Amino acid sequence: MSDSKLFTPYKLGPLTLRNRTIRSAAFESMGRDFGPTQQLKDYHVAVARGGVGMTTLAYAAVNRSGLSFNKQLWLRREIVPALRDITDAIHAEGAAAGIQIGHCGNMTHWSTAGCFPVGASTGFNLYSPTFVRGMRRSECAAFAKDFGRAVLTAHDAGFDSVEVHAGHGYLISQFLSPYTNRRRDEFGGSLQNRMRFMRMCLEEVMEAAALTRTAVVVKHNMEDGFKGGIQIDESIEIAREIERLGVDGIVLTSGFVSKAPMAVMRGRIPTKTMSYYMPWSSWPQKIVINLFGNRMIKQYDFEECYFLENAKKFRAALTGTLIYVGGLVSRRGIERVLDSGFELVQMARALVNDPAFVDKLRQGDIDTRSGCDHRDYCMARMYSVDMQCCHNCREEIPARLWRELDKIK
Repeated sequence: MSDSKLFTPYKLGPLTLRNRTIRSAAFESMGRDFGPTQQLKDYHVAVARGGVGMTTLAYAAVNRSGLSFNKQLWLRREIVPALRDITDAIHAEGAAAGIQIGHCGNMTHWSTAGCFPVGASTGFNLYSPTFVRGMRRSECAAFAKDFGRAVLTAHDAGFDSVEVHAGHGYLISQFLSPYTNRRRDEFGGSLQNRMRFMRMCLEEVMEAAALTRTAVVVKHNMEDGFKGGIQIDESIEIAREIERLGVDGIVLTSGFVSKAPMAVMRGRIPTKTMSYYMPWSSWPQKIVINLFGNRMIKQYDFEECYFLENAKKFRAALTGTLIYVGGLVSRRGIERVLDSGFELVQMARALVNDPAFVDKLRQGDIDTRSGCDHRDYCMARMYSVDMQCCHNCREEIPARLWRELDKIK
């Protein structure tokens, strides 16, 4: 493996990473009152100490209306000192610090967003569940400026990079996808129109990034994962536009959290475990998930490097930096991705199982593999409690939940 790129530095725009690994922006659910906590700091510092090139704090809303959870970050001036404490500690371990910025759109709630939920189009989101109001033209421009301001705030908080979330069925993705965009104005209809809001946001982001020398990557859906959503041919055109706007890298992903959530993560989510951790204040959803979850949520078998074949189509069509994410749990898998022409790799579940996984890859051989066995317990509890691997909190898990987890393995 002497010719491997894995532990060589990489220049991502203005930022040089010590190696090719990034902790992906999977929601930690470790915030409180829309701000960071000691738990969030401890986790990311552990990942940084474990050898990763960059660790990414997840799911930071660019404004109040973009919040879905109390444990989610709202990137605002008031939390800059607490975030700076985290980034300083990450830097002290030799890693770069990134933060994902976005807006949840029709996945928000009045209780967190502080207003009637907004999205690309008016309607009812069955998966929240909530009624949603389509955004006004003036709001589109204002929200785009919020994305730019978020970059300035991230810079003041010590972050080296921002990841703009334009996938998974959140707000930018809702404008891009014909499934959620039913507008009849200049923001809807043709692909050029559906890209308009994304283009506005990225122009503001790139202007702010140029002022602060902040690296910018965009999380982009290769496909939504169902009929009526974005398909690969159209997605490649979107990716070309993202590249044209001058971003430093594109993270290739797939799936829609409100319709095809396991297309994002793959594996068979333990629905009874998910129901168990949901609060009783959400009792209708709790009961429905417990009784009908396996029918409602399309399940996918886990396969290592599960996005790779689709990602190769984007590698062939694009010239810029592409970041692979999706099912990386072994040295062999990572080398396969790097050998396919991808410059960087992102991981989440392997680093939830073991924050020091990257150092173990460095010290091990080609057969080094994560202890993650894809039971997706971490996903089942993520939005209700926090993101934890079942192997790291075994004593807390009731026996009846272990029975479900053992069936999935």
